[in-house]
Amino acid sequence: MAAGALKTRRSRAAVTRILAEFEARLGVRLLERTTRRTAATEAGRRLGEHARRLLSDYEEAIRDVMGEAVVPRGLVRVSAPLVFGRRHIAPIVLGFLNAHPQVSVELMLSNRVIDLIDEGVDVALRIGHLADSRLVAKPVGHVRHVVVASPEYLARHGTPHDLHQLAEHEIILQTAGDRAPEWQFEVNGRDAVTIRPYGRLLVNQAETAIDAALAGRGLIRALSYQVAEHIASGQLERVLQDFEPPLMPVNLVVTGIRFMALRVRAFLDFAANALQSNDRLFWQAGRFADGFKPPRRRSRSAPRRR
Repeated sequence: MAAGALKTRRSRAAVTRILAEFEARLGVRLLERTTRRTAATEAGRRLGEHARRLLSDYEEAIRDVMGEAVVPRGLVRVSAPLVFGRRHIAPIVLGFLNAHPQVSVELMLSNRVIDLIDEGVDVALRIGHLADSRLVAKPVGHVRHVVVASPEYLARHGTPHDLHQLAEHEIILQTAGDRAPEWQFEVNGRDAVTIRPYGRLLVNQAETAIDAALAGRGLIRALSYQVAEHIASGQLERVLQDFEPPLMPVNLVVTGIRFMALRVRAFLDFAANALQSNDRLFWQAGRFADGFKPPRRRSRSAPRRR
């Protein structure tokens, strides 16, 4: 409080009074005060974060109209799904920080669909069709759901060639909250089919399910980018390819293009270029990109488990 009074050239009593009036106007407590310490509440921390961003944007806007906004600086907040973010966005963030020493990045990895405006996020990576019309999307690729298993598992239990044969196989399921896991397929290239398979192993994290499939535990349904490297190396094989659902778009999304901060535009362009040039990551023309073609099917077959 004393430092704030000194910086604003006011008395400490004046700063305390202004803060109290501000809390009364907002109807929330911004600071918790005790005889031993003063600390920001959750509401106070959130307000502080938003205020710092507003001040940074204001300063950058002034530099821009004066022709001085030539070097990105400030904080960029980025959101991405857990697996995609760890594997592909985190390396991009490291490269971006090396290229822009006056910018800092807060990377938030979560499978929760966040509200960019409410949570103050600048750029988010979204997989699937966008439901929020307020967002501006920059397409970077496509992915799709695939069903895979290890060659060892398929050698023991046989390869399913039709959807009804899933009942004959061990299934590794990924859970999402209280909802029962569902697998979507497409029949004859147009008819959508939803199946609720039974599995003895349920996990809530994609990489754990992939590890179980690599260990020969059973079939999993995953997004193509999650298992592309394992398919390329022959550790996993795709099955039921004729029933795979349509491609899903992958976009980098922002809340708007006009008046975008220079640091946000710099990260958006940097990330989009990196993702679009990664031809080993996304699905192209209904198949894996070059280098990710599925391995040839073995000639020998194993009896199906009854």
